[in-house]
Amino acid sequence: MSIQIDWQTFTPISLVGGLMLGVATVILLLGIGRIAGISGIFSSLLKPKRVEMWQVLFIFGLVISPLLYGLVKPLPDIEISSSLPLLIGAGLLVGFGTRLGSGCTSGHGICGNARLSPRSMAATVTFMLFGIVTVYLGRHVLGLI
Repeated sequence: MSIQIDWQTFTPISLVGGLMLGVATVILLLGIGRIAGISGIFSSLLKPKRVEMWQVLFIFGLVISPLLYGLVKPLPDIEISSSLPLLIGAGLLVGFGTRLGSGCTSGHGICGNARLSPRSMAATVTFMLFGIVTVYLGRHVLGLI
């Protein structure tokens, strides 16, 4: 199976989103010396003693962005064809993995790799490898996906 881009309906909006993410990451790192790892930022909100205003604003931005985009352009339809127990299990595994790996794909994959962190490079290879294996097993062996 190969990934193909539908050039007739392609829009550069994902490029703009990627640039905005990159700029926000650099501002956060250079501005206050913090890494834009979503799992770390979100988990800090669950520990009220350590919450900082930038963390609240960061998560707020993640939540409000699609709503603002929806005011300009219709949001794409989302179709979820997996079962609720499978989705819950997947979410729990991702949460466990981010704790086990001391970070998530955004923290390691975007920020850590940009800083040439060997730990983040190893974590990103591990994320990708297990993602590939999981999709292969789920789709071709178990028929779940």
